Amino acid sequence: MRTIAEINEKINRKTAIVLTVEELKARVVEVGVSKVAQEVDVVTTGTFEPMESTGAILNLGHTDPPIKIRRCWLDGVPAYSGFGAVDLYLGASCAVDVMDGEEVRERGGGHVIEDLIAGKPIHVRAQGQVTDCYPRASFETTITRDTINQFYLFNPRNLYQNFIVGVNGGDRPLHTYLGPLQPRLGNAVYSNPGAISPLFNDPNLQLVGIGTRIFLGGGIGYVAWEGTQHFPLQKRLANQTPIGPAATLALIGDAKQMDARWVRGCYFKGYGPSLMLGVGIPLPVLNEEVIEHCAVQDQDLVAPIVDFSIPRRVRPTFGLVSYAQLKSGRITIEGKTVRAAPLASMFLARQVALELKQWIEAGSFTLTEPVAPIPQERSFLPQDRWTDF
Repeated sequence: MRTIAEINEKINRKTAIVLTVEELKARVVEVGVSKVAQEVDVVTTGTFEPMESTGAILNLGHTDPPIKIRRCWLDGVPAYSGFGAVDLYLGASCAVDVMDGEEVRERGGGHVIEDLIAGKPIHVRAQGQVTDCYPRASFETTITRDTINQFYLFNPRNLYQNFIVGVNGGDRPLHTYLGPLQPRLGNAVYSNPGAISPLFNDPNLQLVGIGTRIFLGGGIGYVAWEGTQHFPLQKRLANQTPIGPAATLALIGDAKQMDARWVRGCYFKGYGPSLMLGVGIPLPVLNEEVIEHCAVQDQDLVAPIVDFSIPRRVRPTFGLVSYAQLKSGRITIEGKTVRAAPLASMFLARQVALELKQWIEAGSFTLTEPVAPIPQERSFLPQDRWTDF
């Protein structure tokens, strides 16, 4: 029906019809798939959820005399410095270094990234490897996003196409990457926002590929590669949506253009720091099949209920639950009613999709053709053969 080039022409003329994915689903209920496919040019999706496999690359610029940084801390958070002399990688889930006897600080790389994006000053302490061309042994300063060369997010794994629901069937509280799980099935926590989540609406990644332009942290980003732990071979329902963790994407974008509203450091007590990130993907309506996939509802999507009380890589499950049930706030596990709550912010996920819609309608955001597809044949390899006990 359309090409991306034709859609971009309409975007540039500010005549493109853009709907958020929630608006699209409601419109399909009213008039059907075929009618909507004729009307709509772009569908915008969004999420705002914890994405701990996120980080920032920074280039500080050279000192005089020069230093070859080999150990470095940004506001007390260790940054990786094992490549260029003044290049750093700051992981969102890296915690502040704490000396023996010191109280743990609920702060990590995600908080430092948020502060830099917000324009706040960050203290840098560095130790160097002294060489003939890099004679300086140490360095201390304060930086902001405007006083360093490059500052961009490079995220190895974002946008899980689906994820798990965490519960605790044991007899003590557990502190996990999903937050606290209460004993004896005291609560259930899920992180994916369901039917509004980007990759649930493009289940076979026919519209998203390497080079796809996206909303990333309030700025423009791109899909850089498949994400780590990318597992498109996950079992799927008849509607092609996966029943558990499946596809992931690696993302990149200029953090100097981002907004701290959409990039927020967070901390899970007893587990560690992470980062809440807003990501939105525009889906071009190239044919009716796009609308059929985007029409999927929460009752048509499922996630596995996983028991974290079993300390193994493969944990027992209590079966599958629909996102409609999860969003009701109550699910049933073995006859017991269990409170359910999301880690994702549904409100901010909707706001991501809405803001991206407004960018496109204003003509300030056009779509890109992927330069290569995301692989659809990837196994998930464990390390069981080499595990020592």
